Amino acid sequence: MAEDLRLHTLKPAQARKDRKRVGRGLGSGKGRYSGRGIKGQKSRAGSHKMPAEFEGGQTRIFMRLPKLRGNTSKDAMPIGPFRTTTVPVNVAALDAFDDGAEVTPESLVEKGLIKNTRTDVKLLGQGELKKKLTVRVHAISASAREKVEAAGGSVSLLKEPKVKKQKQAKPAPAAAAEPEPEPAEATEAEVEAPTEEA
Repeated sequence: MAEDLRLHTLKPAQARKDRKRVGRGLGSGKGRYSGRGIKGQKSRAGSHKMPAEFEGGQTRIFMRLPKLRGNTSKDAMPIGPFRTTTVPVNVAALDAFDDGAEVTPESLVEKGLIKNTRTDVKLLGQGELKKKLTVRVHAISASAREKVEAAGGSVSLLKEPKVKKQKQAKPAPAAAAEPEPEPAEATEAEVEAPTEEA
């Protein structure tokens, strides 16, 4: 028969573990230094939470290593939300298309030349092209455009290129007008000299 449910017979469904009581004397098992050791940075209150790349104050390793420059490399500096990336495709890879076909990011994915259409496609001019193709990509180099058009194809961009704003030259400050010279004052000799009457 099950034990009667009474206040003195109540028990938790799962065994509870007592919390660790630190700083309650040497007999508590975690007394005196409370498991923090003797002195040092990690024994102070609030100072033991340091980032993973912290190296004790010296220059961090990712700042000591050289960085690749440019807006397309993965470790380009500065890193920010306005960095642009493109997937390069050379004109030599367009031989996979039939003559007269249309080259788009979707068709490039079908041919296995790029992985997906989430990143803009830029056509580069490495290699030769002998097929007449209609190319529709986000960006294209000058040499690639020449080779496509030389083969009888056409190029249209899916994204208008950004035009850099040229800084307007500030007008030169107007030269300050030179003050007119004041008339010379008459000397004392000229003032005292009598005027001759006719």
